[in-house]
Amino acid sequence: MINKILVAGGGVMGSQVAWQAAMHGKQVTVYDMFEAGLERCRAFHAGYAKQFREQRGADPAEVEAALARLSYSTDLAAVQDADLVIEQVPEDLEIKRDFWHKVSSLAPERTIFATNTSSLLPSDMLEFVDRPGKFLTLHFCAPVWDANIAEIMMTPRTDPQYRDQLVELAPEMGLVPIVLQKEQPGYVLNSLLIPFLMAALELVRDGVADPASIDKVWHICNRSEIGPLQMMDIVGMNVGFHILEAQAKADGDPRAKSLAEYLKTEFIDKGRMGLETGRGFYDYDKS
Repeated sequence: MINKILVAGGGVMGSQVAWQAAMHGKQVTVYDMFEAGLERCRAFHAGYAKQFREQRGADPAEVEAALARLSYSTDLAAVQDADLVIEQVPEDLEIKRDFWHKVSSLAPERTIFATNTSSLLPSDMLEFVDRPGKFLTLHFCAPVWDANIAEIMMTPRTDPQYRDQLVELAPEMGLVPIVLQKEQPGYVLNSLLIPFLMAALELVRDGVADPASIDKVWHICNRSEIGPLQMMDIVGMNVGFHILEAQAKADGDPRAKSLAEYLKTEFIDKGRMGLETGRGFYDYDKS
């Protein structure tokens, strides 16, 4: 059984994955290279604790127990105690290469390696790890506790027993496992979602409607609490940029290339990274 999890990356998605695991009884260490990243993650967790107590009716004792199961470290040696590593570092192959090389030299043999990459295939990273048979993806949707799926995708070299272990882990974390039969850029979720996100981005970029109006149409017609541009703010502009950039490179899609450039110049270059920085398509109260 997987009980001890190291989540690498304390941004919005990493903090949510860590919180979901801790709320379901797992011991979780959040790793980030920088203390500032861990402080941001602690702030996210304090906010989730308040939300779960005050808005979601969680037992305050359970919330406090979840907080007690969370620890934070800038020392990657923390992986020496992990049954599972969930990697949430930026969508940059060199960053991922450096991370997995270091983790491979430190993790015990039992540790399973999972990436939550949004735009890369796990087979793109096989050369980075020392245990290709134990390497696969575990992909989430935000907010993790409501959009509670866990997309599990193997490489051609993954030993199916480790896929099965993640399939067992998912319901233990309150998630529904979705097993892909083959590698697919974007998994099921992003393959379905990206066309809608691209359309929403075009509507904003071209001045057709403002973000609130676009999301309102989505809310009303799809009975969804989160619209496409709100979702982009939650997952972060970098994630959206890398997904679109990867699509543009893969099939030469000029539309994806144009929208990736739009995200970079109008949001990323201006520090409007989404919920994580308090400014994206919307402005957020960071207090």
